[in-house]
Amino acid sequence: MHKIAIPQSVIDRVIARRGRAHIHDDLVPARTALVVVDMQNAFMMPGVAHALCLTAQEIVPNINRLAQAVRETGGAVVWIQTAYTDETRKSWSAYYDISKPEQNAKRAEALAPGSIGYQLWETLDARKNDTFVVKDRFSAFIQGSSNLAPVLHGKGIDTILVTGTVTNVCCESTARDAMMCNFKTVMVSDGNAAATDEDHNASLAAFYLTFGDVMATDMLIGCLRNNAKKGLAAAE
Repeated sequence: MHKIAIPQSVIDRVIARRGRAHIHDDLVPARTALVVVDMQNAFMMPGVAHALCLTAQEIVPNINRLAQAVRETGGAVVWIQTAYTDETRKSWSAYYDISKPEQNAKRAEALAPGSIGYQLWETLDARKNDTFVVKDRFSAFIQGSSNLAPVLHGKGIDTILVTGTVTNVCCESTARDAMMCNFKTVMVSDGNAAATDEDHNASLAAFYLTFGDVMATDMLIGCLRNNAKKGLAAAE
């Protein structure tokens, strides 16, 4: 698991701008979605992965706990899977042209729909009533990448909790664009995984300063359950 270390100077600047350390702790559970990004064998399984991040295996229990808490409090759980297609190779050539041909071939094989690499990690608690979305860019929200934004709007979602791998690429890209699509956005500090602690923490700090909130799994589960109880009390 990553050693989380957001500089105090970053926290101080966030509080100075927003008035408190966690601006989205008042989330409404029924309007909240857990968005799980790219927890696929293509990033997690040795021998299959084209971009292996072993730390991603360690965050699975936290993702499963969050998924259960979100379901119990009336929210949605969304599983995002990256897919490679020949069309993507052409329409996103700016990315593939800066990688070596052998790396591109490995990515194409690992992320081909129907392949072992494309599948979600086996111990993730993905259920048939959850929502499954396919994307073809780092961000799930950038125009043309997926239908995630309209799917979430259709469910009445206004807040998303971002988990997955890797923190500083697909997760941060998705989280930043989510805020710019007008979703209240939280990156889960111990529910994302990167290649190194340095990559992970730099990504969280950059996101936290401007784009949204950063909270740990236990804190978010507490917010979900406490806020759900408050909502029930108000309804009574």
